[in-house]
Amino acid sequence: MENSFYFFSPVDEKEIQREKQKARKLRKSRWWQRKCSEGICYYCGKQADPASLTMDHVVPLARGGRSTKDNLVPACKECNSKKKYLLPMEWEDYVNPKT
Repeated sequence: MENSFYFFSPVDEKEIQREKQKARKLRKSRWWQRKCSEGICYYCGKQADPASLTMDHVVPLARGGRSTKDNLVPACKECNSKKKYLLPMEWEDYVNPKT
């Protein structure tokens, strides 16, 4: 990610709060329980205790992402913490840096 610049468009804080509320509801759903039941991190592919998986927005809320089923994935805490606000293509650069 050296010499890379990532631009952010301002996202309304109220919109972020609405999306977080949607995510909290989805976290309680059968859909989310099924997603986590395999116990596999979406990013690193490692096995994890299903209860320890976190909900991650592939496109982060701060970058305009939404709390929709196609944007939410189970991630281990380590990957979720490292990914932060990165987009998928930026995350790939982080995980697999070019030599």
